[in-house]
Amino acid sequence: MARNKVYPTFESAVADISDGSTILIGGFGGPAGIPQNLIVALRDQGAKNLTIVHNTAGFGLSTIGYAAPKDVIYNDHAILIENRQVKKVYASYPFPPSPTARSPFKEQYLAGEIELEIVPQGTLAERIRAGGAGIGAFFTPTGVGTEVGEGKETRIIDGKKQILEYAIRGDYALVRAHKTDTMGNLIYRGTARTFNPVMATAATVTIVEVDEIVEPGELDPEHIITPFVYVDRIVKIPKEGE
Repeated sequence: MARNKVYPTFESAVADISDGSTILIGGFGGPAGIPQNLIVALRDQGAKNLTIVHNTAGFGLSTIGYAAPKDVIYNDHAILIENRQVKKVYASYPFPPSPTARSPFKEQYLAGEIELEIVPQGTLAERIRAGGAGIGAFFTPTGVGTEVGEGKETRIIDGKKQILEYAIRGDYALVRAHKTDTMGNLIYRGTARTFNPVMATAATVTIVEVDEIVEPGELDPEHIITPFVYVDRIVKIPKEGE
């Protein structure tokens, strides 16, 4: 009998995330594609000493201007950092673009209270993709001669110096998709197709929040980006009035 992947609440879907877990969080750097409801549930659940992997180190507690309307405040993993649940972040853009914008990560990092590994954006995507594909590591010229490459193994490949980067996997991935069937085949919308699909493949447990859940066979196979084999838990985002 097929396992039921649909969970009744966001809280139940994240209830077993333990202290010290590595969490891959989908999205790109604005409200689109961020699994906001799962992040809030994880904050309320309270797991600590987390390692977060995301394109940013969390901008969502205040308006970030270029990526959101002036009256939009959204929840990303900044709320986990502010709640002192995070010990380390992997990110390409750790600080907000405005030097005056409040950032819980920036405050804690400058105080020596949280760790950071800066990873170039393309390298970050490839490290996660490699984790999902079972590739242990790869060489890339990105970061050679910069702080990113310091202390890393190097080789000359095709006449270019390249550095060794290791794959990233998570204990859990929190993913935002537009539509799924009850089996977990995922369709994304817009910029949600950036990091969400690769992260869905690279975690032991992948948890997805979606706008709509349909029965198997109702999705156009040509539109499915993440196959059901990568998805473990699904929660539907309630519509207003539900």
